[in-house]
Amino acid sequence: MNEEGRLQRSDAKVNAVPEKDYSKYFEHVYQGPNLKEAKRRGKEDVKYHNDFKIDEQYRGLGRGRKFFIRTYGCQMNEHDTEVMAGIFEALEYEATTDVNEADVILLNTCAIRENAENKVFGEIGNLKHIKQAKPDVLIGVCGCMSQEESVVNKILKSYQNVDMIFGTHNIHRLPAILDEAYMSKAMVVEVWSKEGDVIENLPKSRLGDTKAWVNIMYGCDKFCTYCIVPFTRGKERSRMPEEIIAEVRDLARRGYKEICLLGQNVNAYGKDIEGLNYGLGDLLADIQKIDIPRVRFTTSHPWDFDDRLIEVIAAGGNIVPHIHLPVQSGNNEVLKIMGRKYTREIYLELVGKIKRAMPDVALTTDIIVGYPNETEEQFQETLSLYEAVQFDHAYTYLYSPREGTPAAKMKDNVPMREKKDRLQRLNKLVGDYTERALSKYLNEEVIVLCEGPSKKNDEILAGYTEKNKLVNFKGPKEAIGQFVKVKVTETKQYSMNGEMIEIIKPLEV
Repeated sequence: MNEEGRLQRSDAKVNAVPEKDYSKYFEHVYQGPNLKEAKRRGKEDVKYHNDFKIDEQYRGLGRGRKFFIRTYGCQMNEHDTEVMAGIFEALEYEATTDVNEADVILLNTCAIRENAENKVFGEIGNLKHIKQAKPDVLIGVCGCMSQEESVVNKILKSYQNVDMIFGTHNIHRLPAILDEAYMSKAMVVEVWSKEGDVIENLPKSRLGDTKAWVNIMYGCDKFCTYCIVPFTRGKERSRMPEEIIAEVRDLARRGYKEICLLGQNVNAYGKDIEGLNYGLGDLLADIQKIDIPRVRFTTSHPWDFDDRLIEVIAAGGNIVPHIHLPVQSGNNEVLKIMGRKYTREIYLELVGKIKRAMPDVALTTDIIVGYPNETEEQFQETLSLYEAVQFDHAYTYLYSPREGTPAAKMKDNVPMREKKDRLQRLNKLVGDYTERALSKYLNEEVIVLCEGPSKKNDEILAGYTEKNKLVNFKGPKEAIGQFVKVKVTETKQYSMNGEMIEIIKPLEV
């Protein structure tokens, strides 16, 4: 909300009169994103806030109303959805899985790929019929796409069925934004383009009671040339260790079996806090002492992966032997253009360190093909690096320019047919090595954390091993949310099938 609007509302409260103040209905609230501000990285201290609460004026705002959130993108977006759901419930809204019966519809968006944005615009268009049938329904767009100037301008111009747009930095402002949207006849846009603060004690409505996300830091300072995240999420800022440890202990008390520590660049944790000689390795060492069976973390940048972190993961305990370590390319020239800050040789040296400390570790990665100026010879180096490391799996992508990033100014000069051909060849190699990694488990017994029915068959249960291998098996409903011992009877390219042997008692995990 702009400053003039805030003063108007403040004055209205101070000079309250019995007559209703209809001026609120005609305010135009607009604070759009600013790319120049989003790029800024100052030396100001990060502000830590522990004073979130639902103001008295917003209590009961959702009474008799339902909310629906559709989430796109990464685990950070999923966690943001949990926070927004927690705020909705604190306002007395009721969650619904049916978009047609919702009174508030939020699209929590991802900006990492062009395809993800296209899906969101398509969904906004699909929601027009709901708005026509129920004009009082509020439709909102939030998340990373909202932080982009071009996206907000496009929505303002072409999607009048949207009532509110807010960004990643002001999720805690959701009660006020909803209140404005109910009263304003204009679209409410409140997107802060700032380096970022840390807001603690936000309510969360967890998406399940078996696995939980735990944010340990926000933002990114790496500025890879293809990536919009440093602009949409702000600078790197770590939560205080005691806040994280308290949250993990609470999850352990509530019976959660697995947590995943989240950060855009998770292994840079602690480096931004002046005077704190405490990194991700130290945090994991403290979490090893907490009675929670499995602990993961994502996503790592090779530049910040230090010896202390390797030492702690190798010590075992509840830290799983699975590391996701994006490489993006196997060629030094492409890595340089990407702004990745390491070379092929440095990456392979790091992998060597990890494997010497943990010979049985499962390594996965991310790879982009068809980057500007990438030649066939350079692509071949990506294939050879993949064979040298023998990753268990990889997430692969065609390069697509993101407006506002340095790469978007480069000439996208690899023809689409070549991009697709390279992706097809890479995926063939990925599939071969993934199948090979899974084949080692044939006729072996594995421990699986059962998450529920398979996505493809309600009569089959599914879950993951500590190395993040998907296992499908038949079993009783009592197995859901429990660790189970499964004998692998079939290995496929990306998953395994098995026979359940037993549900494991907690003390045996």
